[in-house]
Amino acid sequence: MATKNRILIADDNQPNRELLEAYLSDIDCEIEHAADGQDTLTKVKSFQPDLILLDVMMPKLSGFEVCQKLKADAALRKIMVLMVTALNEAGDIERAVHAGTDDFLSKPVNKTALLKRVENMLKLKDVTDEMERLRRYIDEMEAERPKR
Repeated sequence: MATKNRILIADDNQPNRELLEAYLSDIDCEIEHAADGQDTLTKVKSFQPDLILLDVMMPKLSGFEVCQKLKADAALRKIMVLMVTALNEAGDIERAVHAGTDDFLSKPVNKTALLKRVENMLKLKDVTDEMERLRRYIDEMEAERPKR
């Protein structure tokens, strides 16, 4: 049986976290919250999310900084990051991409757009995980095969 996907909602504004969680109620997943950038990094290690909905403007560490740290860590870089922010200038999107975000969604968040992006990102993560599992299996079979 497949395990539930895990989503970490990282936003310093509690009503925003609650709204995003309400929007995600149709998706069968586990949800955890983080209230600032440092809290996000701490929760990533304990909760091990598949996807992070990451606000950009947070105290302690910005979403850009959090994303850079995640993508720089080999053990964490596979976590999908969807930046959800009120920033929507071209420069902000470019900065998010340079930080390593997998996708970008502007506030106010449209529920349908959020759900579609989350579903697609979780499917992509599942496919990527399965590909990696198959790659390891093939490598193991190759290593066990007698040399000719």
